[in-house]
Amino acid sequence: MTTPVCTSASDAATAARQTLPHSRLRSNGGTPMYPSFSSYVRDRQPVLLRTARSLTANPSDAEDLLQTALTKTYVAWERIEDHRALDGYVRRALLNTRTSQWRKRKVDEFVCDELPEPDPMPGDDDPAERQALHDAMWRAITKLPARQRAMVVLRYYEDLSEAQTAEVLGVSVGTVKSAVSRALGKLREDPELGLVR
Repeated sequence: MTTPVCTSASDAATAARQTLPHSRLRSNGGTPMYPSFSSYVRDRQPVLLRTARSLTANPSDAEDLLQTALTKTYVAWERIEDHRALDGYVRRALLNTRTSQWRKRKVDEFVCDELPEPDPMPGDDDPAERQALHDAMWRAITKLPARQRAMVVLRYYEDLSEAQTAEVLGVSVGTVKSAVSRALGKLREDPELGLVR
């Protein structure tokens, strides 16, 4: 998109002013007749920009989209009877504008023998395998006795030291060491974890 980015209410008003009849402008250099519009944009722009960003991935396109919607709102300002519904009006303008952009967009498709998948980087794991391992590990941990499970979670998921774990559970450091050692032995023997490895 090539329209300038809307950085303030006056920018949106300037863009809209070019499409308005001169009768809607004051004689003092074309200042807009709608100070309430400027106030509205100043107050609501961050919220409306978040809405625009949810409609497009590119932040610059979102700003352009919001500027276009605000321009349409400015042009229709006199016709909007209930100014309590302005957010809804602007959101509808955002959505309609974005829908029009999608319809006008030209999509180029190319036939190729192989899918253009990026080569895996060294050390990159398959996300599905990583998730499967995570799920299997968690199921194995839930099979541990409650005390061992608590110690494993505090040591390896919460990253507490042996001393901190002992303090949280009100036991000695030696108890933590022996219980965690037994828990790790049980996890090594878990058949489900053996399949994932």
